[in-house]
Amino acid sequence: MSEIISSDDRSNRAWWSTLGDALGRKLWPLDAGSLVAAARRRTGLEDFGDPPLEPALSILGDSLEQEADLHPLGRFLMRVHLQDLLETRLRLADLWRARQEEMAAARVCRPIFITGMPRSGSTYLHELLAEDPDNRAPRVWEVMFPIPPRGRRQVPDPRIRKAAACLWWFRRFAPQADTVFPLRAGTPHECVAIQSYSLLSEEFISTCRVPAFESFLRQTDLRPAYAWERRFLQHLQFRSPERRWVLKSPDHAYGLEALFAVFPDAQIIQTHRNPIEVLKSSCHLTEVLHGLYGWPDVPERLAARESRVLAQGLNRFLNFRDTHPELAGRFVDVKYQEIVDDPLEVIRRVYEKFGLPLTPAAGERMARLAHQRSRYDHRRTGTASFEARPVTIAEASCFKRYCSRFKVGWGQTRSQ
Repeated sequence: MSEIISSDDRSNRAWWSTLGDALGRKLWPLDAGSLVAAARRRTGLEDFGDPPLEPALSILGDSLEQEADLHPLGRFLMRVHLQDLLETRLRLADLWRARQEEMAAARVCRPIFITGMPRSGSTYLHELLAEDPDNRAPRVWEVMFPIPPRGRRQVPDPRIRKAAACLWWFRRFAPQADTVFPLRAGTPHECVAIQSYSLLSEEFISTCRVPAFESFLRQTDLRPAYAWERRFLQHLQFRSPERRWVLKSPDHAYGLEALFAVFPDAQIIQTHRNPIEVLKSSCHLTEVLHGLYGWPDVPERLAARESRVLAQGLNRFLNFRDTHPELAGRFVDVKYQEIVDDPLEVIRRVYEKFGLPLTPAAGERMARLAHQRSRYDHRRTGTASFEARPVTIAEASCFKRYCSRFKVGWGQTRSQ
């Protein structure tokens, strides 16, 4: 009898899932034509500026429709997100045309980019660097709502409250996301969120299963995405004192050639961690993020993908650094355990390497934040799903090469 009930229950769930999918596709289509038409209608604007939306938008839309296995809530959230990106693109393009000469004159000098292994302390390092008043990090609220309200400037900026409200609702929809990637209106934001406006962003790969779009992005020249990011930073600092930008994304590992082409004086902090520990944590993160938008994936397949993606990213930046010895002085290598054990010593080393003054005021602010934080102590890293799937020979070879190069453990996990 229990087997019959179980079978009926599965059948009912499948029926409701099919009905919900059909209704969701009708209510919230993700094809490029529908999204572009809606954005133009809502804004009354036509020109999206550079870079062109196509072919990225069509490939992304098709991949979301055919491969992502979105559930109705995920489809709704993705439709809203893409619509917001396109509408903001239209408004920014219109605004930037009026400010073209002034923005072109704005300098982005010696920006610091944090990249490297995912789940390796880069977010914490970004937050510490953002405590220095001489540094400037893009905040979540100004990336979400980059266009200031018209009229007299208000303090505090009403966009902060608007972003906080949106994030509050997002946490109601997806409470698990806050446990693995807490986001608040005032925290520093990642470069992938800025590049999402160009549609040439790793963000979509991180949040949905979109293999066709992922394949497209891996073969695409990313310089337009970094050129967009540069204009976006010039926009954020428009008519404000110039400060040193501190930026962050593990996914810069895929775009170092493009990054240095657009930011030739960039300085890089590269974070490192045992790949096995990274995989345990990143599998859990991807499981949660994909679950916001799509139905659950098979754990073994998810683990295989995470291992493959990590190996590809490691190979990319290893090859870049091997073929560009002239840029060796632009990199500072930092291990995850060093950030855990003594974050302020890491900061001092970074400032010394880049020839930057660490003022007493900045040091005190960083020390205060470090004292308040214990996020990297006793952290649970991931699930058991990765344990059941050993790495392939090719992945193991890449991981061993990486571990040997940067002196991080291979095959020796430690409790966080």
